[in-house]
Amino acid sequence: MAETPTRVLGDGTSVPVLGFGTYPLRGDDGVRAIASALEVGYRLIDTAVNYRNEREVTEAIRVSGVDRGDVFVQTKVPGRDHENARTSIETSLQVMDLEYLDSVLIHWPNPSQGHYVKAWQGLVDAREAGLVRSIGVSNFTPAHLDEIIEATGVTPASNQVEMHPAFPQADQRAADAERGITTQAWSPIGRGEILDAEPVVAAARAHDVTPAQVVLRWHLHLGSLPLPKSGDPERQRTNLEIFGFDLSEAETEAITALGRPDGRLFDADPTYHVEM
Repeated sequence: MAETPTRVLGDGTSVPVLGFGTYPLRGDDGVRAIASALEVGYRLIDTAVNYRNEREVTEAIRVSGVDRGDVFVQTKVPGRDHENARTSIETSLQVMDLEYLDSVLIHWPNPSQGHYVKAWQGLVDAREAGLVRSIGVSNFTPAHLDEIIEATGVTPASNQVEMHPAFPQADQRAADAERGITTQAWSPIGRGEILDAEPVVAAARAHDVTPAQVVLRWHLHLGSLPLPKSGDPERQRTNLEIFGFDLSEAETEAITALGRPDGRLFDADPTYHVEM
């Protein structure tokens, strides 16, 4: 089993360049799927309070036999906990029976609620208390980022956003990079039509890999950190095997050109979306 390469976040934390998304893996089936992902080599596991599977994540680590210290565990604070973010993190630690979390993100800014700056301060306090090693956000726009940075003097290490070839997030990625923030990608492969797109199929044929592998490699070429999810062990394995080929600049550009203004696959624009 090949070891997944790592990258260093802006706060100095080392993290695998590709992780495993766990929504909506729950119950015994969820434990089996997450344990399988660990067994084939994933070492970044992404969960959230609102996925309702934090307990399954740590049970899967136990079942897999992988040492806890070798797994980068990331969870997210929900909107209802913005005013008590540190307490939310402490609850996650209790639920997961962990001494610390590797990363915690604010799940959505919920700008209409107006508490995301307070939530960010709670994450800063939790990091200073040793409850979490790295802190970041999810679905934050450049304006949201600037507000929390100005208020606290602390820059998020990561910003997890919807990103795939239909919605490549060029402006957001540039804004993140300018601030030293790593862009993580949720729904990185998108839906089936993306995998059938001609530039993706052509690149898969040229490199003798799957269309999904091409899309995940595209993410790495753009500097984002993809978090694919699959309950199928074989697909988990192939999604991880993307380090033996490189896309050309022309192939990368052709896939990026699939992007469109209405490319979001989910009606969740962070400028108005509310997630509690």
